[in-house]
Amino acid sequence: MSAAEIRTGPADIAFAEALAAVRAPIGAARGLPNALYAGGGWAVERERLFRGGWSCIGFEEDVPEPGDVRPVDHLGAPLLMARDRAGGLRVFQNVCRHRGMILVDAPRNVPGVLRCPYHSWCYSLDGKLRATPHVGGPGLNAHPAVDPAATGLIGVRSGVFLGCVFVALDAEAEPFEDFVAPLRAAWADFADRPLFHGGDDSRFALELAANWKLAVENYCESYHLPWVHPGLNAYSRLEDHYPLEGEGFAGQGTTVYAPALGGDRAFPDFPGLPSRWDRAAEYAALFPNLLLGVHRDHVFAIRLEPLGPDRLREHVSIRYAAPEAAGPDFAPPRARNAALWREVFEEDVFVVEGMQRGRGAPGFDGGVFSPVMDGPTHAFHRWVAAKLA
Repeated sequence: MSAAEIRTGPADIAFAEALAAVRAPIGAARGLPNALYAGGGWAVERERLFRGGWSCIGFEEDVPEPGDVRPVDHLGAPLLMARDRAGGLRVFQNVCRHRGMILVDAPRNVPGVLRCPYHSWCYSLDGKLRATPHVGGPGLNAHPAVDPAATGLIGVRSGVFLGCVFVALDAEAEPFEDFVAPLRAAWADFADRPLFHGGDDSRFALELAANWKLAVENYCESYHLPWVHPGLNAYSRLEDHYPLEGEGFAGQGTTVYAPALGGDRAFPDFPGLPSRWDRAAEYAALFPNLLLGVHRDHVFAIRLEPLGPDRLREHVSIRYAAPEAAGPDFAPPRARNAALWREVFEEDVFVVEGMQRGRGAPGFDGGVFSPVMDGPTHAFHRWVAAKLA
């Protein structure tokens, strides 16, 4: 099925049948059709999987201080993350209410008000319209037709989970707490704890020539560990892993988390964790575009930013259990920890990009799943198919 066929009448039936095959029991299921990894399904996918519900647009540390603002291009929707004077994090549409001009084109700290570079309309960081110079004519800064109370910045529903910032552009999207509830319950030991970001040595980005869904699929399973991650598999073997599946998330866990950071002192653990976390760690994709990992001493997040149907940027951020772990005394082990995770994530690049190239094979029908090893990956495919059906 070609990308063009999705938009034709007969192929609508074929596409629906392909999605139904994805949702079959895992032993009989097929993977998502090739067209969803090329340009054909991109517009529908963007609306239904991203703008139709909750998705991640950034991290709390993107706007750490009061007055910090950061523009975000959310699949073509211009948004603005802002830290208000009271320290609250807000998200607005990044456009002036006058003529739709982009307000902020680069991250910065705003000491006063947000000023539109076009006609100098000004907004406070709570979104209220504060000034409209010459709107009533030269020297007249008010006009009855422009009501400041009704002409503030357009707010966007937002929420924060494990330091990650989510938005919902669709007014009909479920409440944020309902969206995160299944994973919050599974990770109740971590969900409401303070997290401490390590700074520049605890964040990096990777760019891949692949569709974003392939990064999720690869992250969900441990089946590839012996061949793709030999270093990781040396201490966290395939047989030490178990699957995770829940409403809106899927992934894997290990019972032998014990990384070596070159002899550095250990990071402080989260206090009061149940003993199962002495050696366990878990890794879950929160659909659609956030990959999370929880450990006894730190949490990482990977925000997937689709740059098109076949390009992807992965934003990685690492946070720690105690404030001292984010301080100067722990800089060497933090750097080693970031280097360890970067090595692991870079090992996945050739696989994810290889699957993207493979989607150019006209006879590939979505592939099959191992009922034993691919349950979390199939769960993600089912989620996508249900949203698109």
